[in-house]
Amino acid sequence: MPHEAISVFDMFKIGVGPSSSHTLGPWRASLRLLESIRAKASLDDVRAVTVMLYGSLAKTGIGHGTDIAVILGLCGDDPETVDVSSITTRIQEISTGKTLMLGGANRINFEPQVNVVFLFSEALAFHPNGMTFLVQMNNGHQWSETYYSIGGGFVVKEGEDESAGTPVDLPFPIDTADDLLHWCIKTGLPIYEVVLENETAWRAEQATRTGLRRIWQTMKECMYRGCHTKGTLPGGLFVKRRAYDLNKKLLGQAVYHDYTTWIEAIKKGGMDFRYILDWVSCFALAVNEENAAFGRVVTAPTNGAAGVIPAVLQYFICFAGGEDEEKIFRFLLTASEIGSIFKKGATISAAMGGCQAEIGVSSAMAAAGLTEALGGSQRQAMMAAEIAMEHHLGMTCDPIGGLVQIPCIERNTMGAIKAITASQLALQSMPDYAKVSLDKVIATMWNTALDMNSKYKETSDGGLAVQLPISLSEC
Repeated sequence: MPHEAISVFDMFKIGVGPSSSHTLGPWRASLRLLESIRAKASLDDVRAVTVMLYGSLAKTGIGHGTDIAVILGLCGDDPETVDVSSITTRIQEISTGKTLMLGGANRINFEPQVNVVFLFSEALAFHPNGMTFLVQMNNGHQWSETYYSIGGGFVVKEGEDESAGTPVDLPFPIDTADDLLHWCIKTGLPIYEVVLENETAWRAEQATRTGLRRIWQTMKECMYRGCHTKGTLPGGLFVKRRAYDLNKKLLGQAVYHDYTTWIEAIKKGGMDFRYILDWVSCFALAVNEENAAFGRVVTAPTNGAAGVIPAVLQYFICFAGGEDEEKIFRFLLTASEIGSIFKKGATISAAMGGCQAEIGVSSAMAAAGLTEALGGSQRQAMMAAEIAMEHHLGMTCDPIGGLVQIPCIERNTMGAIKAITASQLALQSMPDYAKVSLDKVIATMWNTALDMNSKYKETSDGGLAVQLPISLSEC
């Protein structure tokens, strides 16, 4: 099997909520379609485009904003830079005018309720998150392309190797945890330095550091925004935002003006266990409330699990001496490698593996990142990742109403707390005595995913979703 090279910026992608597989992935698939059209002809030669959504994309697509994502992708908008405050207005204008500017260049007739088709009872064989674009040209020629959103914003075209991409020659090729440990032992390098060396296959080291700085800046902005935005989340469940009130309660009459002074105010609150626990929950709630409201977030490794890593990293900064930027880089680089190993050995798609593939993987990533940033050994970092995943095995994905809200938002708080606990356990343990390796738990996770009933894989056909049934039309 060819080695799959995954960069830190493949695992951490800046995008728009609420879902990496149901929002960011379809958005990127639409952008890839535009590239394909340009390669075949010209955007001006296109008369119409219809999008067919299958499987999980159809069943929970309305709640996840899949239709919105493919429309904005067809318009040529970039999920990293689009003005998120304009999304609702843009979609309303397209719906009312019944046209869109394909790639920003060619105005075509387009009715969202006609040209985006939800095939609730059909699924494609390769992956539950399938979509087919039907393109009609002015000369009468018609053709189609099928894409799959395989989790974490990763997209593959039908017939394309899932691991296909720009070929790179990594100094330390890694597919498994054993591979990672091999290179750490052979070189004597900690995990983050092995990863940093591999990143030079894509770009200069300074560019990687600049990119990591941008990733963390986006996470910080998301947390701060979420802690200072009140109201109700969109979608029909009328879920009240909680991070705003919790932030206000914890800080009392403290005065601050921006992120930096906010963190200073938080630190002044002391080191009481319950105080720290509340803040970890608050950080995670803030991110995933923003995610649910179509805010800008970072896949870590997915949107639905985007709050775990920022919350644990913010905990590290506020309560464990992690203010130094170099330590933050260590955390992110280590976390990304653990996430990539899970992707290669199992999945990071809830539609394939349930929520263990999202919250479970994010918790394992955060546990390893925190352990290495706190000075733990390579074995301890991998042990922390194993512990975190071991206690997420079998977690189902059963979003009520197909929305990334209940139970998704609270699960991020639990994943963050488990990551911190897993890190502490690993730091106080001897990995030589561990009975379960990281590779074994990854294999177990994948086998569990294969055994899991499809109704527990992001379809809203089972679990909590049927205890409080919400019609998709209500959302």
